[in-house]
This record gives sequence, C-alpha cells and structure tokens, in this order.
Amino acid sequence: MQLSRSDWLRVSRPIAAVAIGVLALGVLYYAFSGSGPEGGPGGPGGGGGRPPPSVLVGKAHTGKVVHEIVAVGSLRSNESVVIQPEITGRIVEISFNEGEAIAKGATLIRLDDSVHQAELQQAQAQLALSKANYDRASDLFKRGNASARARDEALAQMRVAEANVALASALLEKTNITAPFDGTLGLREVSLGDYVKPGDKMVNIENIDPVKVDFRVPEVHAAVLKVGQDISVALDPLPGQHFQGAVYAIDPLIDPNGRAVILRARVENKQEQLRPGMFARVNLVLDRRDDAIMLPETAVFPMGVKRFVYRVVDGKAVRAEVETGMRREGKVEIVSGITLEDIIVLEGHFKLQDGRPLTPISAEKDKTS
Repeated sequence: MQLSRSDWLRVSRPIAAVAIGVLALGVLYYAFSGSGPEGGPGGPGGGGGRPPPSVLVGKAHTGKVVHEIVAVGSLRSNESVVIQPEITGRIVEISFNEGEAIAKGATLIRLDDSVHQAELQQAQAQLALSKANYDRASDLFKRGNASARARDEALAQMRVAEANVALASALLEKTNITAPFDGTLGLREVSLGDYVKPGDKMVNIENIDPVKVDFRVPEVHAAVLKVGQDISVALDPLPGQHFQGAVYAIDPLIDPNGRAVILRARVENKQEQLRPGMFARVNLVLDRRDDAIMLPETAVFPMGVKRFVYRVVDGKAVRAEVETGMRREGKVEIVSGITLEDIIVLEGHFKLQDGRPLTPISAEKDKTS
C-alpha cells in the first residue's frame, strides 16, 4: 500500500517525538547517573567517563605590601627669615656676600652707632653719680644725719640710672645685626650708606638642610594619618631621583575649600639639591606590612559583594570566604579567611563547585615541567 504525503507526515511525527524523548532521557541519565563526576562510572563509584576537573593548586606566600597615597606639595625652607632692622640708622658696613653660607651669630650689617655710643657713656656717667649719691645718703642715714626718705630717693635715682644704661646698651647692640641661625644668604636689598628704619627688608636667610614638604591629602584618609609616616618625594627638575622623609606635623584644621588635611614632613638635603618653592610629587606611606598573605588574583572570585577562594580538603573543593586588602602586580593580599598552610586552588575555580572532587596539579610542579 502506498501512503500519501499527508499520511506519511501523520505517521512520522509521533515517531520523531518518541525518538527525541528517548534521546533526552539518555542525556539526563548520562548527566545524573552514568558519567557525572560523582555518581556514575566516571565518578568515584564508577569505572569510566570524565574524571574530576584538573586545577592548579598551591599555598599562599608572604610578601611586602605598601599602602600609599599620591599627593602634590611644595618645598619650604627648614628655617627662613628676612633680616630687618629694629632701629633707625645708616648702614656703615655690609659684612657678607650674597648667596654664601653664614653661621649663627655672624655679623651681617652694622649701622652707625656713634649716637648710641654717646648715649651709653652719658647713661654710665649718670649711673656713677647716682651710685655715689646713694652711698652718701645711706651713710648719713646710718649716722642719723639723713632721713629714710632721702636715702630711698637716692636709691630710686640709682635704679633709674641703671635702667638707662641697660637701655643705651640694648640700642647700641641693635646696631650690630647678626644671623639668627646657620643658613644660606639670599639677595640683599640695601646698599652701603642706606638709611633704614624698622621693618625695611635687607636680606633673607634660608636654612635648607633639611627641607620641609607641605602637601594635602583628602579628608577621607584623615583617620589613618599620623606623625612618623614615611614619604618619598620626586621632583621634575631631578628625574629618576627620590628623596625620603617623614611626616612630623599634621594640621588639626581641615581646609574647608579643598576638604583636605595639610601635612608637613622633613626631607634630608645634604647636597642641597632641593630648593624652597619646588613643586613636589609625594608618595605617603600609610601602612607597610612585610608578612602579608598573598595569592594570585586568579585564585579569588566574587559572589555578590563577597570574595571567595577554594581550599582543597580531602581531594574536594571547599569554598572559603576571604577578606582582601591591597593589590599589586597580579597579587592580592588576603587579610583573613585562610592560613599559609591551606592548599588553595590558584587557577580553574570556574570548573568547581563547593564540595565536588578535583584533580590537583601542584603549582610548583607545573613551574618545573
């Protein structure tokens, strides 16, 4: 009997559906009972099929971790002052050369002291007279030939004369202007014969060994800033060189304009390569750990907002939550969650599930093969 095209289609469709169903059942049987990694012949209880997935395993190691903040700042002199006279006078001597080193107490400028010398001599003469008058009044008082009032007035006059001598001496001393500290002189702004008055700028002195570095750090880091933290300074005029220093002061006031904390550090400057006013790039070391637990970044995987690794326990993958820290050069710091003795899946975690068997390949053997 010859079937028509429509009859053939009616007969073949049920047969095709049955065949597809049988194929699906075979796949499910293979996946769940026959060849899976645990239940069938390919698993621990069977004799054929796929073996447990191979993954690279190894132990964590310790390494150095440095938590840094990059900031910008400027250099300042360790000490800086502009020399100004305290009294009026005419300059009669300039005892320095611009740009040279100067020692503390060395004479820089002398003002005309002739008037002050005369005033001192006058005060000293008046003191001598007052002292003699007091001695006579005191002697007469002891003999009963003078009153206590006369003696006291003579004493007061002597004390006034002593004060006048001290005042004249102080004014005379101020005609000799000296360096307040060791440093390097700047450019002078006066000449011999100039008549100066208090507040006039004459020359600046800079002490630049060490130098100070002022820089700003965002206020979000305020809680971890502290005195003694190390810094490294780089400058555009000195490429390739880094200068080390340490924070010694933190401004307690947060700058409201930039919402930043201002820090000040000292940097040694034995060769005097660093100059006040230079722009500086500063690396501030917030924390340094020499024994941090480190793993390759490939060992850590996220699940939601958490981070996990697989530990190898009795030939199975055991998921462990970890807390991560700093990252550097393909490595990640593990703050908590594992120990240095744990065997960790370093690569291939995407093949695993928690509690499933695995085939470990040692990272050390892999390196030597």
